Amino acid sequence: MPSNTSSSGFFLVAAAMSAFFMGTIGTISFYAGVSAEAVTFYRLFFGAMLMGGYLLLTGQREKIMTWPGFKVLITGAFLSGFVVFYILAMSYTSMANAIMLIYLAPVTASIVAHFLMGERLSTASVGLILLALLGFAMMMEFQLTFGNNEDEALGILYGFCSMLCYAAFMLTNRLIEERVHVLTRSGYQMFAGALCILPMMLQQADSISGQQWGWLAVAGLIPGFFAIVLAVVALRALPAATFGTLAYLEPITVVALGWVLFDQTLNGLQLSGCALIVLSGIAQAVLIQSKSEPAAVIAD
Repeated sequence: MPSNTSSSGFFLVAAAMSAFFMGTIGTISFYAGVSAEAVTFYRLFFGAMLMGGYLLLTGQREKIMTWPGFKVLITGAFLSGFVVFYILAMSYTSMANAIMLIYLAPVTASIVAHFLMGERLSTASVGLILLALLGFAMMMEFQLTFGNNEDEALGILYGFCSMLCYAAFMLTNRLIEERVHVLTRSGYQMFAGALCILPMMLQQADSISGQQWGWLAVAGLIPGFFAIVLAVVALRALPAATFGTLAYLEPITVVALGWVLFDQTLNGLQLSGCALIVLSGIAQAVLIQSKSEPAAVIAD
């Protein structure tokens, strides 16, 4: 088996697993029972601490002491901005509106990468992105409602800002220098994001019990450490279009967990939307594998 093909397969799996782990944050937040700001802070802070502990225990202290560069810190700010604006959007508009806006980010990132980063979109890639977007709209039952009051307009604005931060997170990760190790960039991104949201978290003044600390630790491990590290690993190698399509596995995870844990049943339209997203992700994987194989054969 050509090494290039197996390598691209690893990054595809990393992107898919990252989306799955990211999708667990809503369920963890529900069981934690503290403010969204607290969940977000500890998700990023504990994730950064886990990364630091791992590097120390494995004798990789130099990766902690390496200056990551401003691009890594800026990407961490985009990470926290994505979450904060999402929280604010849900305070003023419906969750459906907020999610629909946020998941325009993969399309936005793909278009920007096409025009500014040389990641040319093929006809097949464009079709698969649109297919995933259609599937997501079906999952949300095509519900995007606008009220006539200022709060609704403000919620839409916050949702748009969250979408821009998410797209920027995907794109800036593609611009970080290769010299910055993936573990270094992941740890510092989480740490920078935690610092950005710290003032908002302190304003909430949450009283946290022992059981809640346990759920916050889980948030730091799964949607924090695992999800963000895998996302950074995948973004280092995959085009924005491919990563963006696989990112739609995150809302599927959210819906699936709601179905299993909270008895939130799905209708035929929503199940069809899930199937479209999965199929588009599989097709993107096949597409990138087919592009890798000729290059590997030539190398042989």
